[in-house]
Amino acid sequence: MSEEIDKHVTRKYDVANKLGKGAYGIVWKATDKKSKETVALKKIFDAFQNATDAQRTFREISFLQQMDGHENIVQLFNVLKADNDRDIYLIFEYMETDLHAVIRANILEEIHKQYIMYQSFKALMYMHSADLVHRDMKPSNLLLNSECLMKVADFGLARSLLQGGNEADPINPVLTDYVATRWYRAPEILLGSTRYGKAVDMWSLGCIFGEMLSGKPVFPGTSTLNQLEKICEITGKPTDQQIVRRARQEPPGRAPPRARARAEPLCTPRPAPPLFGRTGPHEHAAGLRAPPLASHSHSHRAASVLTCGPCPPPLTLTRRRL
Repeated sequence: MSEEIDKHVTRKYDVANKLGKGAYGIVWKATDKKSKETVALKKIFDAFQNATDAQRTFREISFLQQMDGHENIVQLFNVLKADNDRDIYLIFEYMETDLHAVIRANILEEIHKQYIMYQSFKALMYMHSADLVHRDMKPSNLLLNSECLMKVADFGLARSLLQGGNEADPINPVLTDYVATRWYRAPEILLGSTRYGKAVDMWSLGCIFGEMLSGKPVFPGTSTLNQLEKICEITGKPTDQQIVRRARQEPPGRAPPRARARAEPLCTPRPAPPLFGRTGPHEHAAGLRAPPLASHSHSHRAASVLTCGPCPPPLTLTRRRL
């Protein structure tokens, strides 16, 4: 896991400084010698040492190459192999920070939150229109620049539903149940389901929205069971009918009416933001999807800002970590 950069890479890029390092790789800020454009140079250690790592690397490269050009998805400029035939270099467009760092710095104004949500919905609509599920939406994967432009990154856990079905027939795909960071993981995944669809990204985005509003994670569970308990504190316990419907994978049109008021919660529910109080986790899988312009009032106001109002003021940025 050497931090040394191969000579054929340094011939193309001037490396300025290290942005961050993690278990899987390291990222530098660099400049393309030919175009003079600032880029992010990511070195992935032992990218193909096992099937899991190889699959993650392959998915990130292949999906980003196919989604090239969308303004709210990070752009992959180049892919270079290392001299040792084990590591690999990915060259991305440079983004100055991420949403996790910005939330911690407490510098988001109301208009920034609206604009970030609007862009997030746009990105999800684009991905979902191709039956692609990101499966790892979280603040650190939403990159930002000084003009509050947001781009979704890290497609290593993304999955195409067309590999085993589609949204019209969500029972066919068999997907892994260990995806996404726990705090942003949808309830059906926490319960071990392998029959889920695009709604898991919408759940994660709702958690991100709540975190922007409150300044702290909405469901900071310490374990899978504790995560479910924290969710039920807000949404209440599912009814018997909802449990049966989920077990049978019935289409949403034949589901019985909700009777959540009659359910006995695991603990006393606390007041929730409107977005979380409107739909419980037991109902969301069948009905949540990214709308043409999001139905929540925050996104309506963001859309009006884009069409007839001033641009959001610049952010004061903090350095992004891997």
